[in-house]
Amino acid sequence: MIFLVLFFEFFKIGLFAIGGGMATVPFLMELAERYPWFTPSELANMIAISESTPGPIGINMATYAGFNAAGFVGALCATFSLIAPSLIIIIIIAKFMSDFSENKYVKGAFTGIRPMIAALIGYAVWQIAIITFADTSGPDIIFHYDAAIICVILLLLFHWKPVKNLHPIIWIAVGAVLGIVFQL
Repeated sequence: MIFLVLFFEFFKIGLFAIGGGMATVPFLMELAERYPWFTPSELANMIAISESTPGPIGINMATYAGFNAAGFVGALCATFSLIAPSLIIIIIIAKFMSDFSENKYVKGAFTGIRPMIAALIGYAVWQIAIITFADTSGPDIIFHYDAAIICVILLLLFHWKPVKNLHPIIWIAVGAVLGIVFQL
């Protein structure tokens, strides 16, 4: 039964999370509230791990969540069901591409989808910020000033010319060291 639920939930995410892996975060937040597969704080860890490992973030996160829910087979089920809608849609579009490319309704649909994608990603950023900067697990909300200070310092460093063009691996390492030093 768990595999059917995993398949259905991740198929739905794959079908409606247009715009990349970060667009899956609002759907994953909903899963964290409905199922015991992972908590919202584990979702932040999933995002960090998925961003720092090779491959698309959405697929990495589906694999992680599926593994947490039902082991290796759950990981396969969640990953396959996440990519299945895209695969089906791409096959259909490829078959009729010449008919779709200049259709005014298709162009209009994509024009309408762009703001929706931006809103989904913005919502994902907001949810990640809440997980990162506030502890909402208890009755009181505790704001993590140290995490906010690290974030501000890193944002300022991104705009400082001598370090602006450093490789992303260096930024990941700096974030890891700061997290260890400040025990986040």
